[in-house]
Amino acid sequence: MNLFIWYPRCSTCQKAKKFLDDNDIQYKLRDIVLETPTYEELSKWIKLSGLDIKKFFNTSGMKYKKLNLKEKLPLMSDEEKIHLLASDGMLIKRPMFIGKQIILGFKNYEDIKHM
Repeated sequence: MNLFIWYPRCSTCQKAKKFLDDNDIQYKLRDIVLETPTYEELSKWIKLSGLDIKKFFNTSGMKYKKLNLKEKLPLMSDEEKIHLLASDGMLIKRPMFIGKQIILGFKNYEDIKHM
């Protein structure tokens, strides 16, 4: 089963959910704050995605900026970065779609139709 991780108050997440619903794409819904992905889940998804860990950070989020992560991330190990992501759902890029591929944000959802 596909997993759709979102933040309900995020307009981009709402658009992505509407796209999934309009295209009859099945998924299990998960709130990124109420059920923050675990270290183990994030480690697995990062590996499967083939993306740099930095892509999993919500770089436009207030928390990212408040913690000055732009300066701190280059000094952290991958393990430390994943633990940080797992500590607070608001640090994670959203929405996130986990299916046959991992999609972050809402730019490439057309690809889901072809899975």
